[in-house]
Amino acid sequence: MGKNLSYREKLLELSRIYKISEIQNYIKRKKNLTTSQIEHILKKNKVPIPKDFNVGFFEKNFTKPLSKAGRNVTGFYGDTSKGFSRMVSKTGKGATGIYDNTTSGIANFFISLWRGVGLAGLNVLNIIPKLISTINNFFSDLFVNTFSSFYDQKIEEKKAGKIVAGVGYLAIIGVMVVLGYTVIDNFKKDNLIFETKKQNEQKIEKNAKIKNNNAKTQNKSKSDPKKELAKLPKKDIKPDKEKTKDPSQVKELVLPNLNLKTDTVLSLFEDVEYDLKQVRYQKKVKPIYFTQFPKDLDEIKDTQLKKETFIKIVLPLVVAENDKILNDRIKLKKIVSKKMTSDKEKLWLRQKLREYKVKNSDMKELQKRMDIIPVSIALAQAAKESGWGTSRFALEGNAIFGQWTWTGQGIEPLNKGKHEGHKILRFPILRASVKAYKNNLNTHKVYSEFREKRSKLRKRNRNLKGTELTQTLDKYAQTGKEYTRILEQIINQNDLSDFETVQLTNSVIKKELNL
Repeated sequence: MGKNLSYREKLLELSRIYKISEIQNYIKRKKNLTTSQIEHILKKNKVPIPKDFNVGFFEKNFTKPLSKAGRNVTGFYGDTSKGFSRMVSKTGKGATGIYDNTTSGIANFFISLWRGVGLAGLNVLNIIPKLISTINNFFSDLFVNTFSSFYDQKIEEKKAGKIVAGVGYLAIIGVMVVLGYTVIDNFKKDNLIFETKKQNEQKIEKNAKIKNNNAKTQNKSKSDPKKELAKLPKKDIKPDKEKTKDPSQVKELVLPNLNLKTDTVLSLFEDVEYDLKQVRYQKKVKPIYFTQFPKDLDEIKDTQLKKETFIKIVLPLVVAENDKILNDRIKLKKIVSKKMTSDKEKLWLRQKLREYKVKNSDMKELQKRMDIIPVSIALAQAAKESGWGTSRFALEGNAIFGQWTWTGQGIEPLNKGKHEGHKILRFPILRASVKAYKNNLNTHKVYSEFREKRSKLRKRNRNLKGTELTQTLDKYAQTGKEYTRILEQIINQNDLSDFETVQLTNSVIKKELNL
């Protein structure tokens, strides 16, 4: 309803809204009805009659209810005052009685005081319902008047339509913004993928051109290293063609016994990006296993390059054998900690007891022997015993560590004395020499001091370092302490301690279990 309509016009507007035919007929016949008649007809048809709209909204909903509440509170204050006055009056009379009638004693005073307090309490209890009723009536009138005014006021249809349309427009704009952002983001991702593919293709083409140019210009030796690699059997060679960040997907590369040239080996290292600086920093080495040394390794004039080539060949073999020992060591500790073992586990234990030459099923002794050889010691001894991979024993029999034998097949030393009947043990591949060397240090009685000190380091949760164990290997050679001093010198001069914690790229980290 409009704000400037009279009370009569508002009543007529209600009759049109509720379609009161009786009033409409009077209007059609042009008969005038009084305001009271219209009210009567509306009430008869149960149409709510609005209050007088001349009264302001604030006056209706706030001023009048507050006035009414004020009057109630005033009544509440009057009742309270009267009750309290009666209490004081009666209490005063009781107190006066003490002076007027001293014969009644103190007892009469307390009786009068008790009665006064009781009457005051009753008056307070009588006032509480009035207070609750006053508060209830105030809020009831406030809510009724407020919602009544909302009901009486007519919402302008044009404004409501504009509001609804505005909300609709905002929703449409929001959906369009979200869709636009999604399309732009997908477009950027597609462009990024396309550019990455393009860059990878360009990089592959560039590498292919470089390799082709190197193949054409490389004529340093009589045989072409690339051609030698191409001749290798595909079943024996397993190069990791696809570089991936997942270590578990790195394949092993086993080089067969085909008398590879040094240039071929260096070219292979370059192709697979085998760099010792990176190995020292990342503590990861690729599983490239050579079965023999290049026959012309000694022809490398650069001493540093010769040493690095030797380390690159031997390091993966040493790390692989250590990794295998660690797996067995962890398995042993799990079995020992069990109360019951399976038949399969018992069979495995019997095999390991024989392998490590442990008597009487002594599990503590087996744990002491079943442990790794520090990488720095293994590399230093391999370098010393094989002349950095150039000795006759290393080239002819893959004997990296110069182990002696009196019964097995071996290579006869050139400068052997008359009373010396030993030979240098021969091995089919380099890794077999590494395995035999570690088994020798872990089982022979002359290296018990080495194993004892290694066990003490384990118990103190210390990492195994070659420089802390070299002094226990004085019985490995006839020169004794001079031999251990040379080992320490090789370790320090070539920074072999950097390789102590190196692992294979396709292995997982193994932690020592303390039981």
